Amino acid sequence: MKVNVGSKNITKVQAVEEAFLDFPEFSSAKVIAMAVDSGVHKQPKNMEQTVQGAMNRARNAFKDCDLSVGLESGLIEVPNTKSGYMDITMCAIYDGKNFHLGGSSAFEYPKSMIDLVFSKDYEIDEAAKEAGFSHDENIGEREGMIGALTKGRLDRKGYSKQAVITALIHLLNPEHY
Repeated sequence: MKVNVGSKNITKVQAVEEAFLDFPEFSSAKVIAMAVDSGVHKQPKNMEQTVQGAMNRARNAFKDCDLSVGLESGLIEVPNTKSGYMDITMCAIYDGKNFHLGGSSAFEYPKSMIDLVFSKDYEIDEAAKEAGFSHDENIGEREGMIGALTKGRLDRKGYSKQAVITALIHLLNPEHY
């Protein structure tokens, strides 16, 4: 089974590989990274953009494969949070005909970062650097801010893996979907 991932981000690719290999049904999966366009803003700011970005990545990566996977992290409005927003990663698995969606848990960035995302149109990595939370301008390709904020208890790979596993629910239980 060949599975294309619509990203060259190593944490996303490893998350897909680990999630697929966790299940006997997909243990033969060969995961291939592909650079594709998400077709949405560089920092999605609502659920619609986040889901669309994941779907676009999966669709654009569907070339000579059995399944393709798109992962997109974005902000969603959440009432009663300190910043007004939380981050979620959405996964779209595409079989050439249907999309199978799943999502990660959600967490809140510091308000100072969210303010920079909206006032200066920054991506999270840029906001993290300017707000002083990270000196790594590519933190999203390593532990991610989730790794920094949880002091390593949950990193970006594990966070992305949650989204892949929940999208796999459809393929593991096709009689219900």
